[in-house]
Amino acid sequence: MQFKDIVGQESIKARLIQTVKDERINHAQMFYGPPGSGKLPLAIAYAQYISCQNRSETDSCGTCPSCKKYQKLIHPDLHFVFPVFKDKNNKPVSDHFIEKWREINLETPYFTFSQWLDKITSENKQASIYRDEAQEIIRKLSLKTYESEFKVMIIWLPEKMNITAANKLLKMIEEPPPKTVFILVSENRGTVLPTIMSRTSPVRIPPIGEEDMSKYLVETYNAQAGDALVVSRLSRGNLAEARNHFQTSRTRSENLEILNNWMIALVKKDIRACLDWSDEMSSKGRERQKSFLTFALHFFRESLMYRTKKPQLNYVLESEKAFIEKVAKAINLKYIQQINDEIESAYYHIERNGMGKIILLDLSFKLIRLIQK
Repeated sequence: MQFKDIVGQESIKARLIQTVKDERINHAQMFYGPPGSGKLPLAIAYAQYISCQNRSETDSCGTCPSCKKYQKLIHPDLHFVFPVFKDKNNKPVSDHFIEKWREINLETPYFTFSQWLDKITSENKQASIYRDEAQEIIRKLSLKTYESEFKVMIIWLPEKMNITAANKLLKMIEEPPPKTVFILVSENRGTVLPTIMSRTSPVRIPPIGEEDMSKYLVETYNAQAGDALVVSRLSRGNLAEARNHFQTSRTRSENLEILNNWMIALVKKDIRACLDWSDEMSSKGRERQKSFLTFALHFFRESLMYRTKKPQLNYVLESEKAFIEKVAKAINLKYIQQINDEIESAYYHIERNGMGKIILLDLSFKLIRLIQK
């Protein structure tokens, strides 16, 4: 991963490069910011730049032996830690999942935690960073470097680290072996254990700017400039969401049809149709249900903007404007906030492994009372 491969974040790239030039690389840093902003790709590009044997003023060379290994994520002085689930046959450590980790990073470095869980298991298991992982970190970093001047340990989502693991790592993070760099990559810095957070230097990674995002979408997906701008605004600087829109246009079309059928059932107060709808949605899996609810929230928000006659705030594709008008006519604006709250609550409970069929049916009954109240 090179800096040139990362969308936007030019000021952050310049800041990281300068630390290497000045030979002032902090031994423990925490890259934090919203999902899809490029924190993990930045951490990997930074580590590659640190280890590059022929770095330029603005990037690693990409061709030296070190860079070639970094680009395959197989450099012996690059180590990763990430949330995993317990397996009765193996200790819960990242090394047992490293091949899948390399695969998902090389396929799409802007992946989400949910995508990572789907990659390593189809079951509803909880992933964490366990005590055994802390022991592995201490063991690896006690060894000498193999090829580079620095050993780099990238810990993805330290907020998933349990207390026992964190306590074992405190001294190592505070006083690591010489030429060792910890880069912690967090999406929710406020939930990282304070004892870990206090031992790291914060590096805030902001959302990707609209202009950078739009340019990327036009160049990568041949999107129309207007649609690229709309998607950039909708994604709020989250490249994972923006890419998902263009990579799953079929899913978006299906969501539109599902929302249309659901709205008809809600407006008609058709209990039988709501039961059938919840049955169908519950068979689609947790991530698909969450995707639909996010989609529905967007359409209710756009309907509000349409009804209040604020087209400048309508972020919707040309092909979907007719449906927005239809939804806008069907809802009572007085209760739009309650409608949003109910959908967000359903999302919350599905994300935490609640029974989708019951949650979605309950949501339907609540919205029947609110849609045309």
